[in-house]
Amino acid sequence: MSATSLVDIKLHVRFKLSALWTALMFCYIYGDYFGLYVPGKLQGMLGGKGPVGPVSEATLVGTALLLAVPGLMVFLSLLLLPRLCRWLNIGLGLFYTAIMLLTMPGAWWFYIVLGVIEVALSLLIAAMAWRWPRS
Repeated sequence: MSATSLVDIKLHVRFKLSALWTALMFCYIYGDYFGLYVPGKLQGMLGGKGPVGPVSEATLVGTALLLAVPGLMVFLSLLLLPRLCRWLNIGLGLFYTAIMLLTMPGAWWFYIVLGVIEVALSLLIAAMAWRWPRS
């Protein structure tokens, strides 16, 4: 039996970054969805308790922006000028790593598992952008 090689293409760093932001977004969505099953969570939401305290328009706008940025980075990683794209991916990758590390202590195991994956993905985003190939 002869060994055959599989054909593969070299993906540009932009496509890899976009795919990583997409994977990160899926983990965020699943974490938030599974969080609804935590006893008392829905009652708290109905009672006006939000992700960072009492619900207000300001906290919901802030939370919406916080969650919209990774979704926008899926697209912006493909569109922005290389230097801006690189630094934005490094900065936001580290920023979202810090957010996850701050929110994981004391959380349920499903959240910690997803959080570890999210930390790995966001650190990989920052590292991949840091090592952006030069011409």
